[in-house]
Amino acid sequence: MASVSSVKFFLCLVLWLFNFLPLSQGTENSNEYHYPFIKKASTFSSSPPSASTTTTNNVYDYIIVGGGTSGCPLAATLSQNFSVLLVERGGIPFTNPNVSFLDNFHINLADTSPTSASQYFISTDGVMNARGRILGGGTSINAGFYTRASTRYIEKVGWDAKLVNESYPWVENQIVYRPKFSAWQRAARDSLLDAGVSPFNGFTYDHKYGTKVGGTIFDRFGHRHTAAELLAHGNPHKLTVLIHATVQRIVFDTTGKRPKAMGIIFKDENGKQHKAILGSDKKSEVIVSSGAIGTPQLLLLSGIGPKSELEKLNISVVLDNKFVGKGMADNPMNTIFVPSKRPIQQTLIETVGITKVGVYIETSSGFGQSNNSIHCHHGLLSAEIGQLSTIPPKQRSREAVEAFIKNKKDIPIEAFKGGFILSKVANPWSTGELKLMNTNVDDNPNVTFNYFNHPNDLQRCVEGIRLATKVVQSQHFTNYTMFNRQTTQELFNLTVKANVNFIPKNLNDTKSLEQFCRDTVITIWHYHGGCHVGKVINSEYKVIGVDRLSVVDGSTFTESPGTNPQATVMMLGRYMGLKILRDRLGKLAGV
Repeated sequence: MASVSSVKFFLCLVLWLFNFLPLSQGTENSNEYHYPFIKKASTFSSSPPSASTTTTNNVYDYIIVGGGTSGCPLAATLSQNFSVLLVERGGIPFTNPNVSFLDNFHINLADTSPTSASQYFISTDGVMNARGRILGGGTSINAGFYTRASTRYIEKVGWDAKLVNESYPWVENQIVYRPKFSAWQRAARDSLLDAGVSPFNGFTYDHKYGTKVGGTIFDRFGHRHTAAELLAHGNPHKLTVLIHATVQRIVFDTTGKRPKAMGIIFKDENGKQHKAILGSDKKSEVIVSSGAIGTPQLLLLSGIGPKSELEKLNISVVLDNKFVGKGMADNPMNTIFVPSKRPIQQTLIETVGITKVGVYIETSSGFGQSNNSIHCHHGLLSAEIGQLSTIPPKQRSREAVEAFIKNKKDIPIEAFKGGFILSKVANPWSTGELKLMNTNVDDNPNVTFNYFNHPNDLQRCVEGIRLATKVVQSQHFTNYTMFNRQTTQELFNLTVKANVNFIPKNLNDTKSLEQFCRDTVITIWHYHGGCHVGKVINSEYKVIGVDRLSVVDGSTFTESPGTNPQATVMMLGRYMGLKILRDRLGKLAGV
């Protein structure tokens, strides 16, 4: 009996440890996870390099800024043949339960502390948003859905299709799974087919018109697998990963005809500055993979951008390029609440309807039940994580969110059973810009997306809301949720429960639906742009007008690939790594 009690005690202790680790940090001992090359930034030596070698503590063939969705696969690939330094401003995801478990999905996004895995920001449009601040980047905080870009997209951007089809499976074989496919998602699938989003394409990673079930980076136990795990396939003898290393600027040699990247200046977790430099080979590079917010921000802080903007902040101009930070876009999303009398399991994105009218329909359901979970939250559409669609954008503030949460505590938990049908506008035509607020890299820049500025986006939103309503009213959902079929008016009233006056009169009232789109717009975190090909970088992803500097991430996209971009961003890291190796070494690359 004593031994049984001991086992029970041990299991309880393990569960307690997992549930009660601090919100923002796990134990940061990466050696336990077979990543001995991951180190805290404060361990970095800035001593001068030896004259006899170019692979000392601070001289590298490649320096990659940003250990996110593209940076991790890129670093792992390049390290097969070259010395690589990967610097990430956040910590590690492996021991952080709020990153690792699906039930805790919302907690990362609700945590606005300086050490959170996600960094909260709000665009000038008034839409609350988040950016990754952890190894693995967006893959450590997103909803996990995995689906490839369309063939049209691959052709449009000019990628080598053969190399693309080598790169996707490299990611998929390591961290992608088939979802468990809950009854809620099954009802969504059948409802989409009833609404005419056909045919059913089954389980596939491919982008096909119709309804499909895609992949996920959550395994069958609800455990998240991030891009950080792709680092396990790097060469541990040639790869160094620094965490809590915040890059403040790129260092250039401006004595020649063209500026040339020489290295980076970064600060460690204690605030101490360090300098890492590239080797002397002309093909060595600094590669910026800091995402659609971080990459244009770093280029601007380093003196590459519109001259007039840089001079206002007393930043020395390295290269005058008016396009840096321009062309920012975010796919607008609107939702319809689906009430349920049946207990609903938490699911994130698994099923998607790919329409021919430029709209994607997805769904999420339930809410987390772990000890750390926020009670009565709305899962993917939680006010606590900034997805507050019950208040028009310009009126959204931290105070408004807190007031909403406070008032919600008195509502019975049963009121929040159910889920949401999500309508996302594909390839928005409306674009905005990113500008620096100051020269502090820790502060978010000013970002404007101009949601629905183009009438085409607004028209597609109206079509999406009409389709989403048909899905919700389908007998497959009413049968499963045991909730009587709601009228359109009742559905909208449930969705916008706050006392505001923009409830659409009916589905035929286009003007009213347009206002609904404007007033309930939120994000699904698929923002992109700021460093477009042909304007900031060339077709080889090298920064135009500068030597030894490239950009590889979602800031290069003019449209978000597929229904959800993470698959293609990870693929791009692997793709560009292979391309660089093969271009430099040919068959000797061995990859």
